[in-house]
Amino acid sequence: QVQLVESGGGLVQAGGSLRLPCVASERTFSSYAMGWFRQAPGKEREFVAAISRSGGNTYYLDSVKGRFTISRDNAKNTVYLQMNSLKPEDTAVYYCAAKTHSFLAGSVFSDQLDYDYWGQGTQVTVSS
Repeated sequence: QVQLVESGGGLVQAGGSLRLPCVASERTFSSYAMGWFRQAPGKEREFVAAISRSGGNTYYLDSVKGRFTISRDNAKNTVYLQMNSLKPEDTAVYYCAAKTHSFLAGSVFSDQLDYDYWGQGTQVTVSS
């Protein structure tokens, strides 16, 4: 059983930045493809960013390209979401997710059905 714990959320003004870390409980973290998703009030959960288990490939939701960066530190069992130039429409609960079986080291996954484990989420609120 993989446990994922997100942190780093909070209230920030538009144009500000936040960094969300997600720590995994398992030492096999380096074998997981990872992703970030978000869910705004009254909306479906949506994909935000993904990173391959190798860390060599990333993929982003169009609306966050150039503003958000996903990265990972396998030595710390941690994936990060750096969020810059935040907008009110980025307000949501942010979740990290792990796909524990990724055959190709460079594969990234944007479908939440691909992921096996989820964190509890962290709230990000961007004021205008």
